[in-house]
Amino acid sequence: MTDTTDIIARLDAESAITRLLSTYTHLLDDGKFDQVAQLLQHATMDILGETASTREGIEKYLAAGVQRHGDGTPRTWHQISNIIIDVETPGEKATSVCYFTVHQELEDFPLQPICTGRYVDTFEKLDGEWRFVYRLL
Repeated sequence: MTDTTDIIARLDAESAITRLLSTYTHLLDDGKFDQVAQLLQHATMDILGETASTREGIEKYLAAGVQRHGDGTPRTWHQISNIIIDVETPGEKATSVCYFTVHQELEDFPLQPICTGRYVDTFEKLDGEWRFVYRLL
């Protein structure tokens, strides 16, 4: 029989990690690359074999690789789905995998999917807070 405390800790971790995943997409869609970099400052991002790490490195990577339009955003809308989170006992490390679909809308370009893929993430809990450690796209 599983201890109720373990179940609550796992559910708490899953909730916090789901929030991190969603926060990433909202910040990216809002063009807030500085805040995305802050969220991922302890992580290494691996995007198609190109890696970026540190707050400054991740912000520089996003600024160079993601076009922002007149409104300061990439004019995108990320959707994540099929999220699977595995929390290691005693709840200090976790992994997740999920699908993403990126939609974009521009002038003379109706909202439509432009990119799909998978996020494979590793997380750790430090000082009571979950954070990204690694992100593979």
